[in-house]
Amino acid sequence: MIKTTYEEFLEKNGTMTYSNVGVSMMPLLKQGRDLFTVRKKGKERCKKYDVVLYRRPPSSYVLHRIIRVRDNDYVILGDNCVNREYGIKDSDIIGVMTEFVHNGRKHTVNEMGYRIYSHIMVGFAPVRVMFMRTKAKLKRLVRR
Repeated sequence: MIKTTYEEFLEKNGTMTYSNVGVSMMPLLKQGRDLFTVRKKGKERCKKYDVVLYRRPPSSYVLHRIIRVRDNDYVILGDNCVNREYGIKDSDIIGVMTEFVHNGRKHTVNEMGYRIYSHIMVGFAPVRVMFMRTKAKLKRLVRR
């Protein structure tokens, strides 16, 4: 069986629909239930709020949201993550999410409800991260 990389698949087909793995984009995408579709990234810069598929060296792929656009790179954070990723460059990004299936219903990133959700996830990221870190510390204390 010949394996194709995501980059090769997007180059050939332009779009790709896939099931996410992991919990980093919950509650938007749940592993084993939801799907997402990405289009091949073009020459244009990505925008704040875009959910992008990028390669993390050496060979893992990540689907996370852009929370800040800088001159030469992006700051990216998963909706269910506490650690921001810095220094993600355009050359690292292979696709941009255009639609997704959540709980069996298909949605596009242009829908008003999704756009509001995206703004909330980015706008409240500092509070959400602080809450998640505090919750994790409390769990560790309780276990002792």
